[in-house]
Amino acid sequence: MSPLSGQNILLGVTGGIAAYKAAELLRLLRGAGAEVRVVMTPAAAEFVGPLTFQALSGHPVSSELLDPAAESAMGHIALARWADRIVVAPASADVMARLRAGLADDLLTTLCLAATAPVILAPAMNQAMWQHPATRENAAVLRQRGICLLGPATGEQACGETGPGRMLEPAAILAALITAEPSGRLAGVRILISAGPTREAIDPVRYLTNRSSGRMGYALAAAATAQGARVSLVSGPTALPRPDVERHVAVESAAEMAEAVLGLAPASDIYIGTAAVADYAPAPSADKIKKDADTLTLTLTRTRDILAAVAGLPERPFTVGFAAETRDLETYARAKLAAKRLDMVAANAVGAGLGFEVDDNALHVCWPDGETRLPTAPKTVLAHQLLDLIADRYHAHHPAQDPR
Repeated sequence: MSPLSGQNILLGVTGGIAAYKAAELLRLLRGAGAEVRVVMTPAAAEFVGPLTFQALSGHPVSSELLDPAAESAMGHIALARWADRIVVAPASADVMARLRAGLADDLLTTLCLAATAPVILAPAMNQAMWQHPATRENAAVLRQRGICLLGPATGEQACGETGPGRMLEPAAILAALITAEPSGRLAGVRILISAGPTREAIDPVRYLTNRSSGRMGYALAAAATAQGARVSLVSGPTALPRPDVERHVAVESAAEMAEAVLGLAPASDIYIGTAAVADYAPAPSADKIKKDADTLTLTLTRTRDILAAVAGLPERPFTVGFAAETRDLETYARAKLAAKRLDMVAANAVGAGLGFEVDDNALHVCWPDGETRLPTAPKTVLAHQLLDLIADRYHAHHPAQDPR
């Protein structure tokens, strides 16, 4: 049985081209066993007709704040009390601003203000609107008030621009609703994440690196923030937009990453090491190396083991490592768990469309007395599933802090 089976979900739809995705989300929610009722803003009805949502939900769509047919029974309050969760997808910049201000000037914002149920927003807007300081501040304030934000994703937008602001795909929202804890089990927990590759200089114009894109670490940072955690992200060079986290530290080399991570780790509750840190680094030449000889020999020196160093701290955080392997996945994962005295290892096979430079992944997660597998899924979905496992193990070590 799906965790959503029997839940009453109020789906709010605001104005924007992503409103068409809300119909697919509604279909998926119904398929997962949820009872869904839809509230649309007037702007949303300009993009998708209410009849579409009525046919998919089996209930009339609500849109009017003052409905004479319902007000005798205080219909808008009854709808707020009916909902187990309120999911606004898409959530426009306008509705986020109005929710931050506490306005109740239409049915949807009134329901969000009157509801005692968890409120989840799936932002969708132009990339410049999402990155505007006003929107970022609104998002931060809403999170502080306990509202969960899922996304946005990064990619091509209807306006022709590319960047953060796309609404998460309906399947990803469904997965987050199934796996994420709306009660915020990680709320206030200080999570440190390292992500991306490192670059080790050979000379002023060349470097050694690896194929890590940073997608998994950035997805974890977004998911942890959505679950209320206080996230610090130490990132090697990536092409990804800067995520909405409490602290972002950009580094390049393994030495710089070690310095940043070890500086932040003592004040962190959880450390998740997703970064693909170079195991060896050359001594860089001060001048550009010329192509004079037929061969070139580089002498490499082993870099500091950041995971082991964090796990060896006197007051160490709950430490989660990643292991990317081409063979013997479970054997190497267990060996890494034991050798570095980690609390958990998430191992993934590299190749066959998984791992580096792709959107999907699959994880074999192990800890000293257990293990589980997370099957192939988008990294945005896996991030929520992995955080759920981390929350279970972390709170097993710190039961007094578990809000459940």
